[in-house]
Amino acid sequence: MPRRTATMLASTLIFIALICAGVLVPVPYAEMSPGPTFNTLGNAGGEPVLRISGRKTYPTKGHLNMTTVRVTGADYRMNLVETVYGWLAHDQVVVPHETLYPDGKTEEESTQENAEEFTQSQESAKVAALKELKIPVRAQVVVSTVVKDSPAEDRLHAGDVIRAVDGKPVTEPEDVAALVTQRKPGEKVVFTIVPAKEAVAAEKAGKQPTITDDVTITTAKSPETGKAIVGIQAGTDHTFPFTIDINLADVGGPSAGLMFALGIVDKLTPGDLTGGKFVAGTGTIDDEGKVGPIGGIEMKLVGARQAGAEYFLVPQANCRAAASDIPDGLTLVKVDTIADATASLEKIRSGRTAGLPSCAAG
Repeated sequence: MPRRTATMLASTLIFIALICAGVLVPVPYAEMSPGPTFNTLGNAGGEPVLRISGRKTYPTKGHLNMTTVRVTGADYRMNLVETVYGWLAHDQVVVPHETLYPDGKTEEESTQENAEEFTQSQESAKVAALKELKIPVRAQVVVSTVVKDSPAEDRLHAGDVIRAVDGKPVTEPEDVAALVTQRKPGEKVVFTIVPAKEAVAAEKAGKQPTITDDVTITTAKSPETGKAIVGIQAGTDHTFPFTIDINLADVGGPSAGLMFALGIVDKLTPGDLTGGKFVAGTGTIDDEGKVGPIGGIEMKLVGARQAGAEYFLVPQANCRAAASDIPDGLTLVKVDTIADATASLEKIRSGRTAGLPSCAAG
C-alpha cells in the first residue's frame, strides 16, 4: 500500500475513533436552554394562571410573562460532542453537572425541592402583592415539618399554630428555636398550640381559633450544635382576606415570584400595569417585596425575546450577567423590589422609557 494511502487511511481511522469517543464518552456537564414563558395575566392549559375570588378584579391586557429554563436531567450524561456544541451555541449554556445537581442530588430530589420552592414563591408573591396594595394579611407561626424519630414526632404536627413556647409569645419562626435552645438537652419545653385541624376549621369559618393545647416535649441534644432541640422546623402561614389561586403545572423553583406578584397587583387595580406592552421578567420575592437573584438569566432573556418580549425585569444581582449578552430588541430594566417594578412599569406604559433603571455590563 502506498505511503500516502496508508497515511490517509490511518488519519481517517483516527478521526473516526475521535468522533466515536466524543459521542460515547460521557463528560461531567449539564445543559441549560430557554424554556417556555407564561403570561401571568393570561391562561395556561385552558385555565387562568391567576384566579382571584372574593375581591373585585379588573380587566388586564398586555403581558407580564414569567420565564423558565430547561435543563438536562440528573441522570443524563452529556457526551463531548454535545458539550462542544453547547459551548458554541448562542441559545444554550453548558455548566458543570454539580452546579445543577449538587451533592449527588437525584432528579427526583431536585424535582421535589423545586416544587416546594415554587409553592413557597407563590405564597410570598401573594403576601408581597397585597402588602404593596396596603391590603392587610394575617401571619402566624406554624409547624412546617416534623423530623422523623425526633422528640416532637406524634406530639406536634405540620400545620399546628405555635402561639407560645414556655409561656412566651411567638411572633416569628426564629423565636421558636431561640426559646427551645434556652433549655438544656433533656429538659422539658411546653408548646402552646392551636391544632392544625382547629386552625383550618376556624379559617374556613372566617373566625379566630379558640381552642389551644399545651404540649410538653422532652428536648434532645443536637448532634451538630449540642444545643436542645425538639425536631421541628417552624415557618409562617398567612391568612388572606380573599382567595388567590395560581394555576401552573410542570414548573418549579422560586424564580417566578416577582411576576406572580405583579400579575396579582395588576388584576386588583384599575387600568393596566403594562399599558398593553409585552413585559417579561424573573426574580424571587420575599414577603416584604424584596426581589432576589435567580439562575439561568441568559437563557431566560433569549426565551423572553423569542416569545416577543420588549422589556425584561432583571433582579439587580443578575444585572451584570444579563447585560453581557442582551438579545436584540430587548430592553433590560433593573429591579430590587416590587415597588421598583411597579414604578418602572408606570414609565413603560406612559412612554417615559428614557428614565428606566438599566443594567450595565462589566
